[in-house]
Amino acid sequence: MKLAPSILSADFSRLGEEVAAIERGGAHLIHVDVMDGHFVPNISFGATVMKSLLGKTKMPFDVHLMIENPDEFIEEFVTENTAYITVHQETCPHLHRTIQEIKALGVKAGVSINPATSPSTLDYILEEVDLVLIMSVNPGFGGQKFITSALEKVEALKEIREFHNLNFEIEIDGGITLENLKEVVDAGVDIVVAGSAVFGAKNVEVRTKEFLKLK
Repeated sequence: MKLAPSILSADFSRLGEEVAAIERGGAHLIHVDVMDGHFVPNISFGATVMKSLLGKTKMPFDVHLMIENPDEFIEEFVTENTAYITVHQETCPHLHRTIQEIKALGVKAGVSINPATSPSTLDYILEEVDLVLIMSVNPGFGGQKFITSALEKVEALKEIREFHNLNFEIEIDGGITLENLKEVVDAGVDIVVAGSAVFGAKNVEVRTKEFLKLK
């Protein structure tokens, strides 16, 4: 299991310190939640905040674009630290083209689906993507309760991946805590995104280590 703490829940007045703490704790990725106030009912931050971390961390960026018209902004999020850029199935009328555009920029391409979206909508893209991100809360705000039906999607995707010998990773985002982590990983998740459960702790470094200990 890889851990990707979401800086959406970090203290932005101490962002460099917060990121250093998760890096010392052994986190694998920095999850970057980008919201536009249109596709989701909240606004977070753009590429400038993410790029402020360049040179301050060796951890790769796991960029999650919860925005309309992502094709217009993808290139802004490509840096030497960017490992993944994930777009939403619900915002991409030409999903194959968007995935190809991300890959052409030398970054791994992911696709995400909301809680009410069926994994079957991804049937014709799974051979193309490097990552599938299952939202286990409705996107827009941190600290929400985990939607358990997300586990069924994870299990279905794992089965499809094995049956067709595909290589995409499965990521989950929303409501992940130390209490439900084992259940999530057992279902077949490869990358766990945790926000307030990590950055809301008194000691962020220790909490990061606690997540990785339970994997």
